[in-house]
Amino acid sequence: MQDEHFTASRLTSGNRLFPTTIVITEYSVMRRKRSWLRLNEESIGIRNVASVNITTGLIWSDIRIESTGGSNYIESRGHTKGDARRIKSLIEQLQSKIGDD
Repeated sequence: MQDEHFTASRLTSGNRLFPTTIVITEYSVMRRKRSWLRLNEESIGIRNVASVNITTGLIWSDIRIESTGGSNYIESRGHTKGDARRIKSLIEQLQSKIGDD
């Protein structure tokens, strides 16, 4: 599987200059957030994803990916509804693939 990247809209709060990117790989979910002088990356292994919550507004969706154990989560705002559904679908597919192994 190739990595898939989902970038939040620049029209949403907190994403105007440096939009948040969610990267789904075969083994992890990563959130990348740039600022002027640094890059913040957070990741959760696919095996450790407990839930994916999508909150949908009129135009944009917010995503919250929680890990098992409950203390760590990845949150991103300003994605299209289609991207939010695709992120959730990819995570569920990868988890079921791991479960089949």
